[in-house]
Amino acid sequence: MQPEKLVGGTITNKSLRAWLYSLSGVDKVGLEQRAASLSTRSIKTESKAWGLDMAIKMMDLTTLEGMDTPQRVRSLCLKALTPDEDDPSCPRPAAICVYGDMVPYAKETLGKSGIYVAAVATAFPSGRASLKVKLQDTKEAVANGADEIDMVIDRGAFLSGDYLEVFKQIKAVKEACKQKNGKYAHLKVILETGELQTYDNIRRASYLAMLAGADFIKTSTGKVTVNATLPITLLMLEAVRDWYDLTKQRIGVKPAGGIRTAKDALKYLVVVKETAGDEWLNPDLFRFGASSLLNDVLMQRKKLVSGNYSGSDYVSVD
Repeated sequence: MQPEKLVGGTITNKSLRAWLYSLSGVDKVGLEQRAASLSTRSIKTESKAWGLDMAIKMMDLTTLEGMDTPQRVRSLCLKALTPDEDDPSCPRPAAICVYGDMVPYAKETLGKSGIYVAAVATAFPSGRASLKVKLQDTKEAVANGADEIDMVIDRGAFLSGDYLEVFKQIKAVKEACKQKNGKYAHLKVILETGELQTYDNIRRASYLAMLAGADFIKTSTGKVTVNATLPITLLMLEAVRDWYDLTKQRIGVKPAGGIRTAKDALKYLVVVKETAGDEWLNPDLFRFGASSLLNDVLMQRKKLVSGNYSGSDYVSVD
């Protein structure tokens, strides 16, 4: 569905503002109570085993540090290729997420494994750069072979009410995701929800990103104080569910930052199922942005099989 049809006319800052402010307000107490209630659901052993495997399949295994090296990226890719050397049935993560200049090393190591390479772009994590620089950043990552692009929105523009600027930037980055074969790298739009101040703003930013062409909406860069939380993820899942009802287009959700344990991951999967539905319980529509989650999931997975926790040397140290 065309953005103009959804907004009800020409895309201007005035029309975007009117449309975004027509969205229902968020019941803060109700949202947080529902998230808390869903987080206490008990999970049977069989479902837990399925959930642990699905959590691995949904991971964007991530290294986004200034000290990243080609060897560090290759090591992470090798871990993705064989998460558990003692269990060949262990699934692989969905993607490796790195800086754009590290994409060639990830692509070379992963080969034809089917594991995607995602690159952060658009002056990640601050987003403080000109649009020209952001587009060049994106184009270089795509030229290097990135299958997915994780961009950050201009939070300053959003919080000052310049919704048209945010919309235009997302659309331009989406176009910059075009690959040589004519297809597009999937675009994940990072809202940096910890900086958006209110749940209403998070809902508006979610809708604005989807209107502009996001394939995924992502909570966070993982570089701020408040990153992914269950209530925020629940809110974003409600947004993509309602967007599908409106447009018949399914958009993915990616919580990132602070999700470190298998127990946490399973809570998120319960929220996905109970909010957006079973259709979103797959890596095409839900991802975890994580750097240390895999190790704990592997430990819990091993315990389900053996009945005992493995020693501290069972998993590699990141």
